[in-house]
Amino acid sequence: MLKLHDLYFKPFISEEEIQNAVQSMVDAIVADLGDEMPVFVGILNGSFMLVSDFVKKYPKPCEVTFIKLASYEGVKSSEDIQRLIGLTQDLTGRTVVILEDIIDSGNTLEEVHRIFKNEKVKDLRIATLFYKPEAYDKDFKLHYVGKEIPNKFIVGYGLDYNGLGRDLPSVYQLKTTQHMTNIVLFGPPGAGKGTQANFLKEKYDLVHISTGDVFRYNIKNETALGMLAKSYMDKGELVPDQVTIDMLNKEVEKNTDAKGFIFDGFPRTNAQAKALDQLMDSKDSQINAMVALEVDDEVLVKRLLERGKTSGRADDADEGIIRNRIKEYYDKTAILKDYYSDQNKYFGVNGVGSIEEITVRLSAVIDKL
Repeated sequence: MLKLHDLYFKPFISEEEIQNAVQSMVDAIVADLGDEMPVFVGILNGSFMLVSDFVKKYPKPCEVTFIKLASYEGVKSSEDIQRLIGLTQDLTGRTVVILEDIIDSGNTLEEVHRIFKNEKVKDLRIATLFYKPEAYDKDFKLHYVGKEIPNKFIVGYGLDYNGLGRDLPSVYQLKTTQHMTNIVLFGPPGAGKGTQANFLKEKYDLVHISTGDVFRYNIKNETALGMLAKSYMDKGELVPDQVTIDMLNKEVEKNTDAKGFIFDGFPRTNAQAKALDQLMDSKDSQINAMVALEVDDEVLVKRLLERGKTSGRADDADEGIIRNRIKEYYDKTAILKDYYSDQNKYFGVNGVGSIEEITVRLSAVIDKL
């Protein structure tokens, strides 16, 4: 994730993809022009990186010049095109290839054609590294296109947001959902996970999504997903991951203005973790961390036995059942620990101490995300 000024951007087009697109443009132009010496005209400021890489790859003699036009204000394209630097050489009878970093509405391209209308060039061709077909509303022909992209704001490789980002070798896309803090909260039975989830959601204004609560809500209210889940449960079968993900998706969609989510009870497997990543990516967001409360087994057993005296829960009164529950937790969590560790997103937190002490430790992790 990348922050420029007040906005966040996510990786979109890699440096390798960009260079491949530049090379494909070079190859197409060489095939068309042969040994003719063209004049490449870069449109400043955005095309400086493209022009540099392009002429390095171009295998034939060529000339290079620039004109400077201004059309962007922040993240919005302006209809007013300002000509800041014009042509300084005679191009009569020459083949001119315009090298543009990006073409969206086509307003800049319209000004380019206006500039060259009286230049008596032999041929005027347009080459653009990026092209947004959804935004383009002009009739000018685009002769060479490196890569078609969606109509979303991008930065990098010469493109900027209010002056920042031009120097990036790859391209980033604006996140439509700005920065959120999304946590997968884990803890063995008796670790106090529910208590800490309540503190964290209040402190960071997060939405706590407990899979168990979500299931109970959907089944009790006989929603379509609840009835589907119940049909599997009644047959003693596991509820498919997709049904659970669809339930979580509904919860996320209910809270589109949330500053983030605490996922409690999901994921339990690598497949579920990948499905959750895909879900968050579809919302233009991501899981920032798996935070696991770490408590010694004997401390957990003691806590749960004490809880069993007042809770009335049979599984909190039987030491054998308690130890099996703890073992099952570690068996499942070990897999997920590796999954999130590989992404540098796993954080173990000491879960022994007062509620306030543990909250401070958890907060220290979250504050750094």
